[in-house]
Order: sequence, then structure tokens, then C-alpha cells
Amino acid sequence: MKKPKRATAAKAKKGRKTSGSRTKTAPKRAAAPRRASDAGKATISALRTKLAKALRRVAELEAAADTDFLLDIPNRRGFERELQRAIAYMKRYRASGALIVLDVDRLKPINDSFGHAAGDEVLKAIATKLTRQIRASDVVGRLGGDEFALLLWNLSETDAKAKAAMFEQAIDDLSFTFRGQHVTAGASAGVALLGAQSDAARALEEADAAMYVRKAHRRHEPRIRLVSS
Repeated sequence: MKKPKRATAAKAKKGRKTSGSRTKTAPKRAAAPRRASDAGKATISALRTKLAKALRRVAELEAAADTDFLLDIPNRRGFERELQRAIAYMKRYRASGALIVLDVDRLKPINDSFGHAAGDEVLKAIATKLTRQIRASDVVGRLGGDEFALLLWNLSETDAKAKAAMFEQAIDDLSFTFRGQHVTAGASAGVALLGAQSDAARALEEADAAMYVRKAHRRHEPRIRLVSS
């Protein structure tokens, strides 16, 4: 009768060992969800990286859409945006400024006589000259073709007109040589004052109209030359 009891005790002991081993291996099976969680974090990190790159690309495209590809200054879209921001600031803080629209005189004959590459060289030189003569807070942009615009802060009417004349003179003084010929190009500038009551579209119209009046006067000025031998 003792042998069966020993067998029963052995089976019970074996059962306890088996139960204990199963209990020990349970934590290893719980590691699987942690691996899945790590994979999820890696996916989120990768998506965030892609999103950051996409946002940078969008910013680059927006900047390109506001920049003249030839002259690397604001185009009409970019300049008008800066003008609207400036007027909003002026309305809030009672600041003032001036808008100058500047048209290059007789650029078309230069293009016709020497090619568009020559005209592009003239435009680049003018953009460089204007950029060097304004303050860091001011803005120079290309409205299109041979027309530029300048946004200048804190100028009286007298100062703004003096600035416009200075820009005209600086461009009059530029000279180029194309196919052995000496070439000069002038510019006509119109001024509109900016303040708390200004409207961007209306200011551009006023400066543009003043520029055409100035251009009509300059057609009769003998100092404007296209080509001289």
C-alpha cells in the first residue's frame, strides 16, 4: 500500500514543478507587446521626419513663388505682400513711409539691339544698385518687365522725392558695353506717400501714375542716352 502513495506524491511533485516552470516563462511571452510598441514609435518618428521635410519644401516653394528668379528680389506677389504688411503696421502704430515705382527707360531698344541677355544684365545691375542704396528695413522688388518698386520707411514727402531723384541718377550713371558699343539706360520714378490711411492697391496706382508723368518729362531730357559711340 505504501508504493502507490509514493507514486501519487511523485506525480504531485512533478505537477508542482510543471506549474512553476510555466509561471516562470509567462514574462517572456509578455515581451511581444513591447516590441510592437517600439515598432509603432519608430513609425511615428519616421512620419514626423517626413512631415518636417514636407513642411520645409512647402516653405521653399512659397519663398520661390514670392521671388523673382532672375534678380533674386521679391516679385510683384512678394512685394505686394510686404507692402500690405507694412501698411497694416503703419495703421496700428501710426508709422509712415513712401512707395516709389521706378521704370527703366528705353530697355526695349537695348533688348532689340543687343538681345535679351543684354537687357537681363541691365536689370541685374539696376537691382544691385537699388539694393545697395536702401536700408535693411526697406524693400526693393520687381513688379514685372522693366518696372521696380521700393518700400521705404519713415520718409517725409520731400525726403521721398529726393530719394526718387537719387535712384534715377544712380541708374542714369550706369554704363555697359555690348558688342563694342557704349550703352546707358535711365529710369523714371514716381512717389506715393504711405500712412495709416493708405491702401496698398491705391498706393501702387498713385506711384505708377506719378512715374508715367515723370517718364513723359524725361523723354525731353537730352542727358538720357541709349547708345553712344
